[in-house]
Amino acid sequence: MNGQNRKDIVPGISVDIVLKKDQKTGKLTRGIVQDILTKSSSHPHGIKVRLTDGQIGRVQEIHT
Repeated sequence: MNGQNRKDIVPGISVDIVLKKDQKTGKLTRGIVQDILTKSSSHPHGIKVRLTDGQIGRVQEIHT
């Protein structure tokens, strides 16, 4: 599942995000969602979240 729809993302789920510094390379970082930062219901580049370790990025993939 991609991370473009806010309704698919809830705190506590495992996701892969792309950090701002990794946008050119596309390197993904896996973590657990702490907060959802995007207010709109969807975003073409992925919903922005904060992971439990404090890193912020856009969701590329959701793990169920």
